[in-house]
Amino acid sequence: MKVGIDFGTSNSGVAIYDGQRVTVLPIDRQNVLPEVVKTVLYVTRDYECFIGQEAIAQYYRDNVNRQRRFVKKWAGEIDVIGADMHFVRDVYVMVDEMKPGRLMQYLKTALRKEGFHGTQVFERFYTPGDLAQAYLGLLKQRAEQILGEKIDAVTLGRPVKFAATPEGDRRAEETLRAAAHAAGFEQVDFELEPIAAALDYEQTLEKPQNVIIFDFGGGTLDIAVMRLGGPSSGSGRKVYASGGVDIAGSDFDRAIIEKRMLQHFGLGRINHQPEILEMIQAVPDWMALPELATPLNRNTLEKAIRAGLAPARLKALQGLIYNDLAFTFYNRVEAAKIALSSQGATTISLDDSGIALWELYTRHQFESDIFDYLGKVEKVLLDTLAASGLEPGNIDAIVKTGGSSNIPLFAGMLARIFGAGKVKQSNAFSSVVAGLAIRAKAG
Repeated sequence: MKVGIDFGTSNSGVAIYDGQRVTVLPIDRQNVLPEVVKTVLYVTRDYECFIGQEAIAQYYRDNVNRQRRFVKKWAGEIDVIGADMHFVRDVYVMVDEMKPGRLMQYLKTALRKEGFHGTQVFERFYTPGDLAQAYLGLLKQRAEQILGEKIDAVTLGRPVKFAATPEGDRRAEETLRAAAHAAGFEQVDFELEPIAAALDYEQTLEKPQNVIIFDFGGGTLDIAVMRLGGPSSGSGRKVYASGGVDIAGSDFDRAIIEKRMLQHFGLGRINHQPEILEMIQAVPDWMALPELATPLNRNTLEKAIRAGLAPARLKALQGLIYNDLAFTFYNRVEAAKIALSSQGATTISLDDSGIALWELYTRHQFESDIFDYLGKVEKVLLDTLAASGLEPGNIDAIVKTGGSSNIPLFAGMLARIFGAGKVKQSNAFSSVVAGLAIRAKAG
């Protein structure tokens, strides 16, 4: 049994192909779309692991409104050298000994992040490969339960550029391969994600076409310029060029928070409190916020609130940090971004535990906030097309896939360059995994 797995930055999926029909497995039955499972991993203090909606639900059950107790813990030693002095100094950190678990996102990004070697989860150190292994292992278990048999092999998707350098790219792929083997897959191979999306689209063709696959997801933009045949003419398939860039949905979420939401937590009102400014600037990183929930930071915030320094906004910041609402807040921002692909305005709101946040957000504002990315995306698209030796007029279709491909700013760019009639929308969340299943069946 061999499956295709799309191990995505934001969402993942598993699919099989029987030679005639692709089946995307309902891996996460708690999700609105059961075929889509969020790429999040929750590790408890007992090192039990959860993924997808189950991970999020367990995180909230364990953490919201819980008690905290911080203790001083020895973290290591540092050498202090200055002039003719040299001495060793102990380093201590404040640790919440009642913390029940860690919720982690962007596991795929960790594979390619230069200088990132892993993270401490209680008494264990998890490398990026360890995190990927834990997640893939649970995906495999769920898929086997659905199929009723053991899965021996997998075709994994990978971005065109896993990292900025060839060495980093090679290392990221090798790490992911080792993680898949450790998760229980005996045979592991890879396919570029945009090419996988092309294989899915190819099933719909009656005659050959020159196609651009525009795969714009949560972590990267991947582009492939290809010649595709009809459903029975795979021999005519050809890759003219491929390219990519590390721009995607998570960057747009961060831009919204940095440009529109930080004012709700005191930015612009707090000018001479570096400790508080540091907390405000950490808001775009929801995984970093729980680490700020120390007694020292609480005292700093409460002192500023009593002094009348933007008390409503700092109470909101306090609630975000100390009531474990960062993940909820981040999801509200992401939901607003998605809504603006189909409507002209939406709201970002959060009313819970000291927070009464409401922001009207328009598509025009969103496009202004992310406009700097448009030129970079257009450049990599045109550079990839130029490398293929083709002109825009030689392209028969542009196939969009990935959630970010629905953003009107980028869809409009594709229509402007190639013509609106050539822009095709595939299934934003399943076309890549469907193509990986087809590739897996082919061997």
